[in-house]
Amino acid sequence: MKVLVTGVKGQLGYDCMNELKIRNHEAIGVDIEEMDITDSASVESVLHEVKPDAVIHCAAWTAVDLAEDEDNKEKVQLVNVVGTENIAKVCKSLDCKLMYISTDYVFDGQGTKPWQPDCKDYHPLNVYGETKLAGELAVSSILNKYFIVRIAWVFGINGNNFIKTMLNVGKNHNTINVVNDQIGTPTYTLDLARLLVDMIETDQYGYYHATNEGSYISWYDFTKEIFRQAVELGHTEYTEDKVCVNPVTTAEYGISKAARPFNSRLDKQKLIVHGFTPLPTWQDAVKRYLKEIDF
Repeated sequence: MKVLVTGVKGQLGYDCMNELKIRNHEAIGVDIEEMDITDSASVESVLHEVKPDAVIHCAAWTAVDLAEDEDNKEKVQLVNVVGTENIAKVCKSLDCKLMYISTDYVFDGQGTKPWQPDCKDYHPLNVYGETKLAGELAVSSILNKYFIVRIAWVFGINGNNFIKTMLNVGKNHNTINVVNDQIGTPTYTLDLARLLVDMIETDQYGYYHATNEGSYISWYDFTKEIFRQAVELGHTEYTEDKVCVNPVTTAEYGISKAARPFNSRLDKQKLIVHGFTPLPTWQDAVKRYLKEIDF
């Protein structure tokens, strides 16, 4: 199968490319230099030249706080909405599958019940969520052969993420404040890429949620586990007597421009119903990830 992947400089695009190659698919990776998704002519030219069987669309504006700046809102709209529309339209003309990577931020994050993949009660809280939702709606209105996969709390080898940030902060500070009232589950892009390729090899189209398995946690819980496992690997600079992790509320933390959802619990049962293997636990993912990175 010939698969084009957008956003290959990012964490997920990078791992999708590697997974496709491992399975001997013909993988074509593009970023803005090869295909400007906001330019319909660029999208049409590249996709018509490649003629893929499927597109995994990872490219997006993901800087959540910067998206709130007035100077950036038009750019965010262009990337997350217009760019996605451009790709979906050409996929329709080529009759190829499209996998759109979305986010828990399409929901308002209220309550404690896990969000169902086919739930339409969206109400995003910020510009990022609004534009990712608009991208979802563009895909589902233009195409029949689509996967919309919502993910959350992503970490991978190729880029910055929460784990790398906490490890860096922990080296340089004796005390760290981390929010404990936003609840969800982390997603390791290496594991996610395997699932996405499993999915793109089928015609089990529709909306899905995909994160690593394991208990729902807060960012505070996540940080404590990251440091615990780092210590197990011999990094004694993260012991509790050297760095204290304090749980705080989002209101107490209080420096984000964009509102964050409190409830990012995503229900993933639909994966099992459609025959897909769930991801390993997030604790196992963190263990494997820490062994891969240099810190």
